Amino acid sequence: MTRPASKPKALYILAEVAYKLMFKEVAPEIARLVDVCAPRLSRQEVAEDPSVLEPMEILFTGWGGPKMDEAFLAAAPNLKAVFYSAGSMRQVVTEAFWDRGILITCSLDANGVSVADYALSQILWLLRRGWYFAMKVRDQRAWPKLIPVPGDYRSTVGVISLGSIGRRVCELLKNFDMKVLAYSTSARPEVARELGVEFVSLEDIFRRSDVVSLHTPWLKQTEGMITGEHFRMMKQGAAFINTARGAVIREDEMIQALRDRPDIWAVLDVTWPEPPRPDSLLYTLPNVVMTPHIGGPLDGECLRNGQVMLDELKLYLAGKPMRMTIDRKRAAALA
Repeated sequence: MTRPASKPKALYILAEVAYKLMFKEVAPEIARLVDVCAPRLSRQEVAEDPSVLEPMEILFTGWGGPKMDEAFLAAAPNLKAVFYSAGSMRQVVTEAFWDRGILITCSLDANGVSVADYALSQILWLLRRGWYFAMKVRDQRAWPKLIPVPGDYRSTVGVISLGSIGRRVCELLKNFDMKVLAYSTSARPEVARELGVEFVSLEDIFRRSDVVSLHTPWLKQTEGMITGEHFRMMKQGAAFINTARGAVIREDEMIQALRDRPDIWAVLDVTWPEPPRPDSLLYTLPNVVMTPHIGGPLDGECLRNGQVMLDELKLYLAGKPMRMTIDRKRAAALA
């Protein structure tokens, strides 16, 4: 009689809050598919006793996960696949990891759903000059005089960078009668047709758009790509949204431009440093709105990340290609 194949051995190594938000709901089904050989571990616990890694074939990780460097990999000789329930992997993967040829899949696209939804909410709000009116009501304790608004009909929105999030924002904007401009250094011409956008220069994005939404990853070559001059080019009453990374902007130059142009607005979900220094003018400029990096998945939205990891696990165990795998080249281009 043929004995059933043993289930692959797996571990969860990530922060407790990440496990509860992303994996707790799907953990029972995961446990039916693999042999989870220990309760959730923190990276500190693994560093203190790396022997727990020896039997591990599958790693479930995410926020607070271990850095998979040479020492970690030496203690995990059987590791074959990593299921990473977050987006950017720069804090956990190393060259040694890529050299080992281990499969890794992530929840980048699931994260992107939340970020794109946040961006869309602010695009629509800013096209109505929502923050302007809300602040005026608060400060004046009366209805302010109405000013012209672009609205969501035949207005112009600019999207900077067409990675997975930028593309999703463009797809969402198809539901509105708007002109969408896009800036990308890598997207092919046919992408413009697929998304219904017009490719333009970075300068034209700022000159022509009623709202500009930034989705550029933080890489060495993108640091400081948005300058004060870009903000000075903006139309009267235009607005800027950053849900990418603060270091992509020359922040001091942006602040000076916002001081000189009180008619333009900035909604910043990210800054550099994060949060801003206590003496930063970003806290007091009347045309700046900041949120504490809430563009990504929060609370119940994190369940989507766990579900993606479960779906990927089923494909992996069935010997089918996973949908969210990341290779060395793509990982290098992630924020």
